[in-house]
Amino acid sequence: MSDYGITSREKDFSQWYLDIVQRAELGDHSPVRGCMVIRPNGYAIWEKMQAALDGMIKATGHRNAYFPLFIPESFLKKEAEHVEGFAPECAVVTHGGGRLLEEPLMIRPTSETIIYHMYAKWIQSYRDLPVLINQWANVVRWEMRTRLFLRTTEFLWQEGHTAHATPEEGEEETRRMLDVYRRFAEEYMALPVLMGKKTAAEKFAGALRTYSIEAMMQDGKALQAGTSHNLGQNFSRPFEVRFQDESQQWQYCWQTSWGVSTRLIGALIMAHSDDQGLVLPPRLAPIEVVVVPIWSSDEQQQAVRAYLEEVRGQLDGRVSYHIDDRDQFKPGWKFAEWELKGIPLRLEVGPRDVAKRGAVLVRRDTREKQMLSLEDVGTAVREALDHMQRDLFDRALAFRREHTYMADVYDDFQTTISEKPGFTWAHWCGGADCETRVAQETKATIRTVPFEPEDGLETQDAPPPEQGRCIVCGQPSLRRVLWGKAY
Repeated sequence: MSDYGITSREKDFSQWYLDIVQRAELGDHSPVRGCMVIRPNGYAIWEKMQAALDGMIKATGHRNAYFPLFIPESFLKKEAEHVEGFAPECAVVTHGGGRLLEEPLMIRPTSETIIYHMYAKWIQSYRDLPVLINQWANVVRWEMRTRLFLRTTEFLWQEGHTAHATPEEGEEETRRMLDVYRRFAEEYMALPVLMGKKTAAEKFAGALRTYSIEAMMQDGKALQAGTSHNLGQNFSRPFEVRFQDESQQWQYCWQTSWGVSTRLIGALIMAHSDDQGLVLPPRLAPIEVVVVPIWSSDEQQQAVRAYLEEVRGQLDGRVSYHIDDRDQFKPGWKFAEWELKGIPLRLEVGPRDVAKRGAVLVRRDTREKQMLSLEDVGTAVREALDHMQRDLFDRALAFRREHTYMADVYDDFQTTISEKPGFTWAHWCGGADCETRVAQETKATIRTVPFEPEDGLETQDAPPPEQGRCIVCGQPSLRRVLWGKAY
């Protein structure tokens, strides 16, 4: 246990994670089993994520809307694979207003069915297409094993739902939004991800194809950080989402859905934080700089407070900052608190700094100190934030590369998976039986099947296509796929 009340990562990674969530005041357990309360510190991070991602989604032509929380039970039953996939996780409302409902209502586990019921009303002609809608909402999935942010009964997310005139447009949309997620993860979360296709066993219930971005956490496990689904006509047919083409012929729409959730907060914690607490990428930090004034007498306090106005002038309009001038806590206690809460930079201002007309800048991730002159504060702070953002990404990428392995035979694969936490590239024949056997015997699953060069999307660090043999059955394989244990 560190001085910050946090279990070390090496001793117990799971407890380390939960300690940070609680001690950094990001979230807490609700009296409703499996649900979470997102505290202001955690919600502020979600707001930053939401603002950035919302802008990226709208830049691709999508608009926001809102659809009901309750879904008629009959809607979920219209798509057989969909209902089979979600039925065990559904919460059902049977009574309302003190009476038994004529039809049970499902609390949305996802919104395809009710949204596509509405699309069937709104779409009549090819001129109505494409329909590009996103919603920010909460969903409920009755999870048996929960962990704050990573997997909870209720969580927040965005879910995009689109309708198109051709299968080519639907596929283009699916991949476009996957790349939006990649850019958000890498540019804002400083989180390197691997893109690719999910296997049939791992795809979304009801999808034609599912693509995902996969990230590696500091314990070597994979976290699925975002998914994009090509639904084909699997929902448009049962929900009668049709349009008349230019020849006046009725055609079924081609549809997509895609989403990310508050589990991204969990990803931030597990990818970047340390035994002293949370480490936040500057682009997603609600407060980028905390200013800690230091004094030990009334005379010093008066001088430091006056000088702080000049410091403000350097920071205003350049960064988000907070001045912690509370009298009831000593500077050392404040340092520890803001480190625990992950604020990227700390600016210390004491009597000596006033005399020198400077300040001391400290980075949260490296704890490097830099002596600044007052006129350099604004520029130096901005540069330090940019450097920290890049450094966090580079460190996470180096960590992933150091913990990614190759295996050619099953015995070596089993040894690697059990003894070396991380990812393993290995050949697979494409058979479900081999995939299932590996999952049962090693708890590793296929995280992604890389894109082919002609697909136009690069799966970074993926080995090039090569002929080989499946590590399980020995049948021919055209390329390696990514295996790993996952959250």
